[in-house]
Amino acid sequence: RPPEDEEEEAEVAWQEKLFSQFEVDLYRNESACQTPLDRQYHEEIRKLEKAGGRKNSRIFTYTDHDRFTNLEELCQKVTDSDHEVPSYLAERMANVRRRRQDRRPVEPSSLKSKIITWEPSEEFIKNNHVINTPVQTMYIMGDLGPYGKLGHREYEHVLCTVKVDGNGVITVKPDFTGTKGPYRIELDGEKREVWEYTIENASARVQPEQEEHEQRMFRDLYGRHRDYLNGLVGSEFEMPLPGTLRLFVNGEIVSAQGYEYDNLYVHFFVELPNQWSSPPFQQLSGVTQICTTKKVGWDKVAYFCYPFTVEMFYTLEDEGALPQWPVLYFEVLSLDFWQRYRVEGYGSLVLPASPGAHVLTIPTWRPVELGTVAEMRRFFIGGSPELEDLTYVRVPSTFKGKRLSRFGFRTETTGSVTFRLYCLQQSKAFLESSALRQRMQSVLDRLGGFSQQSSIYNVLEAFQRARRRMQEARESLPQDLISPSASSM
Repeated sequence: RPPEDEEEEAEVAWQEKLFSQFEVDLYRNESACQTPLDRQYHEEIRKLEKAGGRKNSRIFTYTDHDRFTNLEELCQKVTDSDHEVPSYLAERMANVRRRRQDRRPVEPSSLKSKIITWEPSEEFIKNNHVINTPVQTMYIMGDLGPYGKLGHREYEHVLCTVKVDGNGVITVKPDFTGTKGPYRIELDGEKREVWEYTIENASARVQPEQEEHEQRMFRDLYGRHRDYLNGLVGSEFEMPLPGTLRLFVNGEIVSAQGYEYDNLYVHFFVELPNQWSSPPFQQLSGVTQICTTKKVGWDKVAYFCYPFTVEMFYTLEDEGALPQWPVLYFEVLSLDFWQRYRVEGYGSLVLPASPGAHVLTIPTWRPVELGTVAEMRRFFIGGSPELEDLTYVRVPSTFKGKRLSRFGFRTETTGSVTFRLYCLQQSKAFLESSALRQRMQSVLDRLGGFSQQSSIYNVLEAFQRARRRMQEARESLPQDLISPSASSM
């Protein structure tokens, strides 16, 4: 390094070629130029030398068509692991670059006859298995070699990567420095040199008139797109009757874990309380597929991923009564190779009363008999005690008494079942309440801060009155009730 601090600043345009010392030494010799691009660089370097040499010293660039760009995209890793092994697809796609391809227009007559390519070529497979968004790349490099010894490839470091895809998206990595501190590059060697650099956006800012025109164009575009979507969806939605709540449940039986036997399946149904109904075509029960378990940690887990949809209506008859929510009852069973089935567990789930996404894990139990005979029967020939009425898991709907006794009923804790539920509620009451809230909000806005101040003053005044009454009541009490010594005597 020279005695004074070395500093260099360069303004680089898109795909502007700034030669490094290594490239100047390489392309100066015409015999080393093999490709048309090399010969073009040879002519540009000759012109630079006649004009007085290059102005940049350490900062240079690699454009989209340079060899470095090809090799850099070929050698990029997916992870930061030193022992990364490229996959089969990565090896096959390593030499395929995201570049704009010359596509010939397809005639309409030949399009129908060539929907399927029965014998695709290797080039066809490569072109159709890569992301087809064309990308142009540019690398801004830095030659961080020792002072006076520039032009060695091992000291070249990537300072910034700029990519522009076919959709007009510009990607700058790392980002512009802005208010953050400069980026640092530490070199391994005897001196342990540290270089700092900043990246700034030197492009000319858009004029206010052009920016406003662009914003107006975007608003018109988004407005036309919104009108297009509204035309596709329509505005006539089926609304429930007044005093009626519609409940949609898009559910999924995700998995079952912790059970004794393999090859599990789940039988479930939804019970509707009073004042609830469902459309005639709606199925309120279902059975999942038989699923083999896999070892996950210490548990054996069966992944069903079984979807179901339930639509229900609640009709409000008594405004004072709280509605009972529908309940989903389910039982987990197993079926082995000899067609022996066993009850693995019972459970119930009250459908969530709040809309949105819910993930619930429900533990289950099964009835048992005492003695080894029942266990031997379950092991050898299958079968086990089971419930005639699945609603006995909770309080049965047919029970009319005051107390439900389960004295003497023996059970055993088994595994658990995971549900994922997406609930949607629809009612005219929601629309009316939102309109009422908007009206109240507009009234408060018109009143301004005076209403808030008056309400705070009323609260404070009420608190003072209550405190005054408490003091008066305490003073009117006899002293023997207040004194702890008198009460202890």
